[in-house]
Amino acid sequence: METAPLKITELVLRDAHQSLLATRMRTEDMLPIAEKLDQVGFFSLEMWGGATFDTCIRFLNEDPWERARALKKKMPSTPFQMLLRGQNAVGYRHYADDIVERFVKQSVEVGINIFRIFDALNDFRNIETAVKTVKKCGETVEGCISYTVSPVHNIELYLEMAKRLESMGSDIICIKDMAGLLTPDVTKTLISEIKKTSKLPIHLHTHATTGLVGMNMQCAIEAGVDMVDTAISSLSMGTSHYATECIVAALKGTPRDTGLDLNLLEEINDYFTEVKKNYAEFESDFKGVDINILKSQIPGGMISNMENQLREQNALDKLDEVLKEVPRVRKDMGYPPLVTPTSQIVGSQATLNVLTGERYKVITKETRQCLLGNYGKLPAPIDEELMNKVSEDGKVTDCRPADLLEPEWDTVCKELGDKYTSEEDRLTYALFPKVALKFFETRGKPQPKPVATAPAPSGTSAPAPAVSTAPGGSAVYSVRVNGKDFTVEVSTGGAIGTSPAPAPTSAPAPSVAPAPSAGSGSPLIAPLPGSIFSMKCKEGDAVNEGDTVLVMESMKMESEVNAHRSGTIQTVLVKEGDSVQTGDELVIIG
Repeated sequence: METAPLKITELVLRDAHQSLLATRMRTEDMLPIAEKLDQVGFFSLEMWGGATFDTCIRFLNEDPWERARALKKKMPSTPFQMLLRGQNAVGYRHYADDIVERFVKQSVEVGINIFRIFDALNDFRNIETAVKTVKKCGETVEGCISYTVSPVHNIELYLEMAKRLESMGSDIICIKDMAGLLTPDVTKTLISEIKKTSKLPIHLHTHATTGLVGMNMQCAIEAGVDMVDTAISSLSMGTSHYATECIVAALKGTPRDTGLDLNLLEEINDYFTEVKKNYAEFESDFKGVDINILKSQIPGGMISNMENQLREQNALDKLDEVLKEVPRVRKDMGYPPLVTPTSQIVGSQATLNVLTGERYKVITKETRQCLLGNYGKLPAPIDEELMNKVSEDGKVTDCRPADLLEPEWDTVCKELGDKYTSEEDRLTYALFPKVALKFFETRGKPQPKPVATAPAPSGTSAPAPAVSTAPGGSAVYSVRVNGKDFTVEVSTGGAIGTSPAPAPTSAPAPSVAPAPSAGSGSPLIAPLPGSIFSMKCKEGDAVNEGDTVLVMESMKMESEVNAHRSGTIQTVLVKEGDSVQTGDELVIIG
């Protein structure tokens, strides 16, 4: 009997806890089981990239480079795999080529062997630099097709993508079904057709959200898929992935037998069953099947986080509206696949549309940038009415977006000076400047550990109300989209524009209550809650109506606050780092 063992990539150290536990698993909970994981014989272990880098420095006070290094010492035999967002690296914007190249090289240094590289728009110009650099380093490129469903996405298009990935130098083709949208027939057809035109191995990544994952796996195996992604059973299913033990047991004694030891996997599962209890506060109530995801197309990690944050704010009644708004926004924006960062862009815009009560009343800067082509080419035409709101002439970027970026490394080194000189620290800063500086200050210092508390049931009271009112008829909401925390507010005062920005690594400081204004000047009030990211004026400066006076940080985005009148800055009532609420006075313009 001819055998062709199915190869398994284990996701428990990355996408499994990103999908179920908001990416909060700490390195100290990974190391004790690392040697057991190394004994299994996985094709690879995904343990880095995606949201883990950001979460390490933002929430866990951990150095992500040290995590990779520590795990490699414990697991020298298993290839390490990471998720790389092409020109976005592990961040949320396009970085210059010199940053991407250095990031890849340093990732190889800490032990990454397989780079799963994707672009959210399937614009492969955005993965060229990453692919070339991985190849130069002698490691493995797994180029991705970001699978989605729309009127413009079909089998023929995906076959063309597979050919393009092969011609670019991919060693493996990954079908990345981040929202669990594949159906059995499409799974079999897509893999079979790619097999006819390419000799490269095919790796399937999919989620269990819609309940079709078992049938999809079976159809993939029948079609000859070479590798599949799974998660140890205690961190599987729901918004996560198919259980590793299930696939191993199902193939036992068949030509596709994985050869993995179920007894060893049971030990590993027992360990993570206990570890999972440490993160109960982050766990989603979504543990079953939601076939409606085939309509909303929301990725696994996005659902649990939105639900959790809405519940905490007693605003779960808004969840269904947001889920329905997501596909509408996606259509308006030209059907981008929902994967970071476009999932964040579409998700946050949909949330704003629902919570403000008016579609596109507030348009985030990142939505604007995406529509203007600065993330790459969108798959389909953009809604004309929406485009008119973001561009007067309708012109969009048609070159590779990174071609418009100047090299960044020298600037990074200059800004950090002699204080932080290691390659890793400089790269961390290049990717997340504000968060990195805060992390550098707290690195190595004891931090609170997660408390094993169960999530509050739906409908219970939460620390803060779903909606709070502020002067000027504003309303405040808090949500979490795709693992990202957002505070959203609509206010009658102050013009704002929004784009992703770093958030503090710890809880925000108490809100500053500026002194009431005096004299004949007119106060500029905060249009939304957040912190003061940077000041663009000083006392005595002359300003015109519409000039940017300061930049706030809210929803993990930078929001410009513009002068509401022309005049002179009489008094500055806040400083960088201060936390403010809607209606707080920021400056006095006379």
